[in-house]
Amino acid sequence: MIDILRDILSYISGLYTLPWILVGFFITILIAKVIGREKIDIIMKKIGQIILYFFIPVLVFRIFLNTDFRENELGFAIVVSIIVFFMYLLAFVFSIYKAKTWSLRGSKKRLFIKTVLTNQGRSSAFIGGALLASPWKIEAAIYIALVGIALFAVIPYILSYIHKKESKNKEVEHVEALPWFLKIYPWYLLFWVIAGVTLHTSTGITTKDFGHDIETLILFYSAITIPAALYYVGAGIHPDDFKKSELKKLFGIDRSNKTGDHWDWVRSIFILTAVITPILTVIVFAPFFLSGFISNAWFAVIIINSSLPITSTNMFLLPYGIDKKATAHSITWTTIFCVPVVVLLIYLFTIFLGTN
Repeated sequence: MIDILRDILSYISGLYTLPWILVGFFITILIAKVIGREKIDIIMKKIGQIILYFFIPVLVFRIFLNTDFRENELGFAIVVSIIVFFMYLLAFVFSIYKAKTWSLRGSKKRLFIKTVLTNQGRSSAFIGGALLASPWKIEAAIYIALVGIALFAVIPYILSYIHKKESKNKEVEHVEALPWFLKIYPWYLLFWVIAGVTLHTSTGITTKDFGHDIETLILFYSAITIPAALYYVGAGIHPDDFKKSELKKLFGIDRSNKTGDHWDWVRSIFILTAVITPILTVIVFAPFFLSGFISNAWFAVIIINSSLPITSTNMFLLPYGIDKKATAHSITWTTIFCVPVVVLLIYLFTIFLGTN
């Protein structure tokens, strides 16, 4: 049995994980014909929570248990923290500029700014989690942990602060939006990171010290995370969004739309996350990479993470006063566009940048 699991491992690791996005997409279409799309979405939402809590932390723990966390890793953690800060700062400045261009005022202006700011949050765990099966899994794990803190702690706190001010002015009703299990998630994930680093640093232990059979079980269980997460992403893509009428609205071909309307919001968020942010990231870090100041691993993980689609967990933040339709459409379209880009980048970087 253990030998069989070892043989299967090679087929659920590395580039072999990427086709699971298509598997999730097509199987969901078939199942939807039987039980309906709404039931599937409810089921997949629960599966997503299971992956977040019971699979990703174990995978991250295993990676850090087998890693010497030294100056290089600490330096990368600092760089990622700075990157995440400037990504959200870019979103804030961009939203202010667009709101001024469209002459948005009052509550509508605040709604737009909060929506753009929130939707700079990327799917680092589910789609970015594919990097945990890459040669740069250590850097990817660090990125996931830090982005998780931004997504589930920092941004909800900022939105909550703004929302409380609006509540005091009686502009909106006060709510407690983020579910408790998402409030604790960044600290829960960080616990597994710290546990892996501490255990390895203090004892020198790795998964190999558990013996061949136990190590195989740990490797197999944690390796399932990546294809499961990518299947989840594929299942979340709706075929209806590929309709000609929807494409016209997204690309501004439909002239019935007014300036500054819903589709202008979606298009602006899409351009910010899928075009502007990745291009600026390349412009900033390419010189450092070409000059040899940052490693292949740092460059690959930074560039790929800048190209990730918007995370679907932003939908949990709707009660804080972000636009539901703009957020939902932005998530869908960045997923459709960015996933192939990320898959291509992982493939090319794996071939040309290797493990250095």
